[in-house]
Amino acid sequence: MDFSKFLYNIRSVPLNLLDESIPKSKYVPINLSEYNQELKAIDVSLVSEFSQFINNYLKEHDAVVAYGGYLEERNLYKRSAYFNGQANQERNIHLGIDFWCVDGASIYAPLEGEVQGFKNNTNYGDYGPTIILKHNISGVTFYTLYGHLSLSSIKTLQIGKTFKQGEKIGALGDSTINGDYPPHLHFQIIKDLQGFTGDYPGVANKDYLEFYKENCPNPNLLLKF
Repeated sequence: MDFSKFLYNIRSVPLNLLDESIPKSKYVPINLSEYNQELKAIDVSLVSEFSQFINNYLKEHDAVVAYGGYLEERNLYKRSAYFNGQANQERNIHLGIDFWCVDGASIYAPLEGEVQGFKNNTNYGDYGPTIILKHNISGVTFYTLYGHLSLSSIKTLQIGKTFKQGEKIGALGDSTINGDYPPHLHFQIIKDLQGFTGDYPGVANKDYLEFYKENCPNPNLLLKF
């Protein structure tokens, strides 16, 4: 069985990352790709404008959470040399699913796992505080990454700490700590961490996309939105 099929078969019901009291009717898909004409009308390098865009979108759709972004080609990263440091190596293809909601929202483990690593990734436009959990199910080991958290989420954390399914692992950070974005969770599945600890690329260059599609399959296979 390939990894994507394995993920899909882990659970037959949706798994929660946010408060389970938020009904699925309050989740709305959002398009933040370079093809969204409405997004082109704002300056996404200004967190104030970007936040207003997200907040207006949630209000217009009577939603609490806006989600999406797997394999989206985005212009959001052009503002940062961290994603564009080398000629012809622009990284703009998003490898996880984002959940845009309020600052301080609690984040819960979708599956039991232990802390593989954590780190405050402080490059401009980066994850900020990040946690990676290691999972072993039916003899298969894989990892889940939680980016853009609060500093308190990692302040007293320890490698090897176990979180049970549904246990709170942290909370979302604000723009001063999360890489200068509106509050959101970046959730990503990773088959092989390639030696990373507390960090892993969340945005890919098109030349390496086939590798990352296999190593970081669609998180919705697991979450089932």
